[in-house]
Amino acid sequence: MTIRTLRDYGQHYRPRMACLKHVEVFVVEMQDPKSGVKGADQKLNVTIIPHVINGQDILAWIVTKMKVTTEEAQAFGTMLVAYGYIYPLQNHRKLVLVPDSTLYRFQTPYFWPVQKWPAEDIDYAVYLARRNIRKKGMLEPYEQQHYDNLHKWMNPKWDFIVMQATEQYKANKERKKPDRVVLDCQERAYWIVHRPPRRTHSAMDYGLDRLIDPNAEEWNRRALPVITSCSSPLGFQVLTFDVVRRTNIFLTQALMRSAVKSSVSLTAFVKFVTTHHNHDPFLTTPVPSNPWITDSDEFWQLNSRSVDIPTKLSVERWVLSFWELISDPRGRVDFKLFLKKEHSAENMAFYEAAEEMRWGAASAIPEKSQFIFNTFLKPGAPRWINIDGRTMGLTVKGLVVPHRYVLDAAQTHIFLLMKKDTFYRYLKSPVHKDMQKRALVPAPHVFTDAQLEANVRNRNPGISPILQWQQEEEEKAVAAVAARPIDVKAMVATNKLDRK
Repeated sequence: MTIRTLRDYGQHYRPRMACLKHVEVFVVEMQDPKSGVKGADQKLNVTIIPHVINGQDILAWIVTKMKVTTEEAQAFGTMLVAYGYIYPLQNHRKLVLVPDSTLYRFQTPYFWPVQKWPAEDIDYAVYLARRNIRKKGMLEPYEQQHYDNLHKWMNPKWDFIVMQATEQYKANKERKKPDRVVLDCQERAYWIVHRPPRRTHSAMDYGLDRLIDPNAEEWNRRALPVITSCSSPLGFQVLTFDVVRRTNIFLTQALMRSAVKSSVSLTAFVKFVTTHHNHDPFLTTPVPSNPWITDSDEFWQLNSRSVDIPTKLSVERWVLSFWELISDPRGRVDFKLFLKKEHSAENMAFYEAAEEMRWGAASAIPEKSQFIFNTFLKPGAPRWINIDGRTMGLTVKGLVVPHRYVLDAAQTHIFLLMKKDTFYRYLKSPVHKDMQKRALVPAPHVFTDAQLEANVRNRNPGISPILQWQQEEEEKAVAAVAARPIDVKAMVATNKLDRK
């Protein structure tokens, strides 16, 4: 077994059970008294812990055994710690292999991740209750949070959990102190892997491939005839009809998934980076200066949403793609001006109305859907959009019972129409060429140390997000009033009343 074999099964993701079986063999070989990692007794506080190893020895053994580089060996060692085959004795929350004198121990096989028993919440509740008794209520913050949640959730059977924890605590007190310390470290290492603190990456996270737990025994009275063959690619012991159906759907979708050569994808990636190189502040120094370094807010002001004349770099970014153009609020305003001159402003208005309906409040969906139908889709509507009959029929039929995504087909049609036709005419139009001529080219800032200190003292707190949001809402309201269709009959009636 080589390091490549283990990396191919996923260095940063959960390997499949077959790969963990190979890891088991490797860990057993590491514990061999003759050829494995040499361990020794270590005094921790006042207790002597047997068979303790350090990170430096683990790393050296992996390098020698696998004949790999130090970086690869450390990555593999970190994987062993992350999956709970090796656990740290002191900083138990740091599940990485530190190549120094940090102390580690091998986990007992009972707590290895390939065991058949799953990590149940009731077992975790008993463990926390026992630990709470031993620590006299002084749990760690994340443990206390888990303890409170489990207490609230399992309140009807909490007395049974406390009774189990009390019996286990009494049985542990009869053991020798080194055995008690070792068992406590083993259990804590197991639960830190399977029930990690919040916002902590865990190697045992259940992803899409674990929607069907390979360790679960799904006994069902209506199950299909039992298949106990271990040669199943997904490792099931009992195959129910629902399991077979979901597996069939997954494999069918996997066959339909398109594959791209690595050379093609790398070429596309290099092309993307080359195209966006000048627009990435991490790769190119921002002009006029980096506000996080110089404390000058001129960069933010030049690139704000409500700026009258944008910078030349922003205008150049609009040319890259249609999505870049409409993603920039200033670019969208310029594109709307062109559409208005082309007498096709209803396309962008419909696209924005569909976006507002998709991401807006659910209570406003019926009202917005009725407004969109009367304004854009109804025969003889004041801002009727030109889409094919099939899409129009599906959209109008869906508006009978409106929901967030009822306009997806029509919105995609309008988006592609603007992307493939209107966008290229905009790039050749006088509107865009005039904006290219008027675009600003700010001069780079050259600050001395004294000026940088003055910038820190005179630092501008910037625009309040609340005020900026209010300003954007006012601009949207003004734009909605301006885009509202004009009722000619009502205007004529009003003029007659004025004359009278």
